[in-house]
Amino acid sequence: MLRYLFSCGCRIAKGLHLKSGVQQRVPQWLVRRGRSTATVQATVPNAATDRIVGGWLVACSGMVVGAVVLGGVTRLTESGLSMVDWHLIKEMKPPSTQTEWEAEFEKYQQYPEFRIMNHGMTLPEFKFIWYMEYSHRMWGRLVGLAFILPAAYFWRRGYLNRTMKGRVLGLCSFVCFQGLLGWYMVKSGLEEKPDSHDVPRVSQYRLAAHLGSALLLYCGSLWAGLSLVLPQHKLPDTRQITVLRRFARGTSGLVFLTALSGAFVAGLDAGLVYNSFPKMGERWIPDDLLAFSPTLKNFFENPTTVQFDHRILAISSVAAITGLYLFSRRIPLPRRTRIALSSLLAMAYLQAGLGISTLLLYVPTPLAATHQSGSLALLSLAIWLLAELRRVVR
Repeated sequence: MLRYLFSCGCRIAKGLHLKSGVQQRVPQWLVRRGRSTATVQATVPNAATDRIVGGWLVACSGMVVGAVVLGGVTRLTESGLSMVDWHLIKEMKPPSTQTEWEAEFEKYQQYPEFRIMNHGMTLPEFKFIWYMEYSHRMWGRLVGLAFILPAAYFWRRGYLNRTMKGRVLGLCSFVCFQGLLGWYMVKSGLEEKPDSHDVPRVSQYRLAAHLGSALLLYCGSLWAGLSLVLPQHKLPDTRQITVLRRFARGTSGLVFLTALSGAFVAGLDAGLVYNSFPKMGERWIPDDLLAFSPTLKNFFENPTTVQFDHRILAISSVAAITGLYLFSRRIPLPRRTRIALSSLLAMAYLQAGLGISTLLLYVPTPLAATHQSGSLALLSLAIWLLAELRRVVR
């Protein structure tokens, strides 16, 4: 009889928790032993575990930022083709002896970049570019571990609800895909191209895919983290709020597209074509804008067109953010949302200034890296704003 009463009590307590919107997870062995649910730890997921998972995802997004910035510096210092092999585990140990370094250098000497551009390179100079690429690859592996190991732990402990399980599984899969895509990109710069008279470089298409997937990983992890960490605002369902949300989404998409177009600028060294602003040379629209045939090819392979497109997208992003800010002034919004809007506006103009300075000064590496970091900061603020404006689940 006592076991029956205990069992009924467990079922009643479980039902009360479910009605209150909290999932109670009681191990069956506790029920069989007659243990009351009062002795069972608080249910998961709950507000506390959501904050933990949210903080982890935000931290992971920060590590993705480090990978993107480090990758940009690797590209700017022309270090990305120094490691001509890819091994998940084996390459984690760098050369340690003179013989090992000489063997690594000899492998690099067999590829086009050394023969065409760096035939006078010394071993110490090779070590510098090798360590740049090595740092980028090792940081990428740290990002993978930062996603996958805590995800397995949180999954096992029951910290993730069904929706978050799907998101986390997608993010972890995307991390693995990102690593493979990085090597696929590097391979394009190691291939022999007898018909090309250009300097060896990775394909701008693969570079854009690699950067684009990193940005998607960053946006996905940051959005998922902020949705758990930030308390939701109960914004009224007015027409103005609806329009503001749509305006913010469109503006965020434009910011993302502008950042992605920077990959084509980097891949073609298009920042060195016209180093003047606001005109390109002496013209608003340069003569060689559509020099390639067919016309569509210009938008992805003509350095002049690629730089022109990046300028137009950047100016459009600044104009859209300014319009978004002015439109929001007519709507009563929470203080935190106002801060997000003001920060987004200030960052937009700062990023525009960095871009113009980078162009006029012929793309110095520190300034170019800062400009790339600015694009991530601008994208971060756009994601923050979207998180502030998200609908409350009723």
